[in-house]
Amino acid sequence: MMKFNDTLLRAARGEQVEHTPVWFMRQAGRSQPEYREIKQKYSLEEITMQPELCAYVTRLPVEQYNVDAAILYKDIVTPLPGMGVDVKIKAGIGPVISNPIRSVADVENLREFNAKEHTPYVLETIKMLTKEQLNVPLIGFGGAPFTLASYMIEGGPSRNYAKTKSFMVSQPKAWIALMDKLADMIIADITAQVEAGAKAIQIFDSWVGALNVEDYRIFIKPTMTRIFAELRALNVPLIQFGVGASHLVNEWHDLPIDVVGLDWRLPIREAEARGVTKAVQGNLDPTLLLADWNVIEARAKDIVDQGLAHTGGHIFNLGHGVFPEVDPAVLKRLTAFVHDYSREQIAKR
Repeated sequence: MMKFNDTLLRAARGEQVEHTPVWFMRQAGRSQPEYREIKQKYSLEEITMQPELCAYVTRLPVEQYNVDAAILYKDIVTPLPGMGVDVKIKAGIGPVISNPIRSVADVENLREFNAKEHTPYVLETIKMLTKEQLNVPLIGFGGAPFTLASYMIEGGPSRNYAKTKSFMVSQPKAWIALMDKLADMIIADITAQVEAGAKAIQIFDSWVGALNVEDYRIFIKPTMTRIFAELRALNVPLIQFGVGASHLVNEWHDLPIDVVGLDWRLPIREAEARGVTKAVQGNLDPTLLLADWNVIEARAKDIVDQGLAHTGGHIFNLGHGVFPEVDPAVLKRLTAFVHDYSREQIAKR
């Protein structure tokens, strides 16, 4: 087997690297013809429940793009059925839940999650990848409590999270109980992923940008602090990411995490000017992958330069997920460019 490439792990910890590490959100699937062929036969849930197939989908981008990490192929709602949530991922819509949370009684009825019992196939996939197939770190992940709660309360994706926010402020005891139950699940799920072989963790709080800073501090931050404080014992880099949440980066920076994930709205230099000194991840606008190469290269160069100047270290990524229309050859070329350009700049120091 090839030498293990730990560049991403070192960058996440703010250590010296030979090049800026790269991985892409939604790098597994969507734009890959091999994945689209698989999806004609199997749903996301069916793929995740077949470890050999799931491992193939997970490692494919590493083989095709030469990225510095794989991210486990699954969904943030994968653990929810183990808690008694009736969730289905519908094509073109996303997670749809037929038994949404409406009261404290609904929260109390949620079951305790056990990864070995409820998602053994996920753990089997991780073991297969990390013991036999990868020479880069596998990033495990989970959804954050607000984002999971938004699906559980709304019954599916939402534009304004009105039911979720209303529940949060009008039923605070039920909300705190829900946060606690989801925190317990996330800690159990992530711990099991790391014990199975995941070398880094990203928590996706995709929709928490819908909250203002004050509500985040009151209703979310205590739970996030508890989750990350407990996960610190696993001794793997911890990454926090959300979309449209630039106003929350200082709150995230306070959390016991290693890496602050940035979407494309907040430049790295501006995040540092606001006091973000931990390692950062990001943050090319994914829509630019559909532009001409000279545009992509210029933007990527600027992001790499900002990352190399940043105090705490940098992992190159997109500001959100890869679009299905993106040519896989562009992702391969972009990875090579970031590696080569950053290597040159680091060598000049």
